[in-house]
Amino acid sequence: MGVATDSQFHVLAVDDSIIDRKLIERLLKTSSFQVTTVDSGSKALEFLGLHEEDEEMNSNQPSVSPNVNQEVEVNLIITDYCMPGMTGYDLLKKVKNSSSLKDIPVVIMSSENVPSRINRCLEEGAEEFFLKPVRLSDVNKLKPHMMRTKIKETDHQERNQELETPKEEVESQQQSNGNKRKSMEEGDLTRQSKTQIQWWPYCRFD
Repeated sequence: MGVATDSQFHVLAVDDSIIDRKLIERLLKTSSFQVTTVDSGSKALEFLGLHEEDEEMNSNQPSVSPNVNQEVEVNLIITDYCMPGMTGYDLLKKVKNSSSLKDIPVVIMSSENVPSRINRCLEEGAEEFFLKPVRLSDVNKLKPHMMRTKIKETDHQERNQELETPKEEVESQQQSNGNKRKSMEEGDLTRQSKTQIQWWPYCRFD
């Protein structure tokens, strides 16, 4: 199993502030990550293939399955907490409530150090909560979360491949086992016939 390099990791950064977006984008690219930036939670969901109206109707049935129809897989989402419309907390909940997106790690950023807010995000499934301005040392904490997800995905794919044994292979194995049983039965009959032939001359019929 190959280990992914940093350049194979794709981060979706969400922030309504263009200054903060540029800062996080520069830090992520400095760490050799691929980066896509959007300015709202709704645009993030659109990029991921999960639309708000579809999510409201059925949270387990996104209109587009991300890691299938998307050309670029998203390995981590980092989002600002305070945004107009959909907050980072709202985006976090939608991602974690989606069967297709829930395994993507989510990191929250905020310029306000509010313990109750931090705890609420972590309890909802956020991997980290960074205080702005985000530093390079913060970005360095992202890779382990993406590595765990990447390894988990690879293991899941390998298990699925093992479970999805081709029908022809199963039938071939069954036929092989049947031929072995038939051969053993024929061998037993042959040995019985030889034994009868060996004892036949000694039989007398008065």
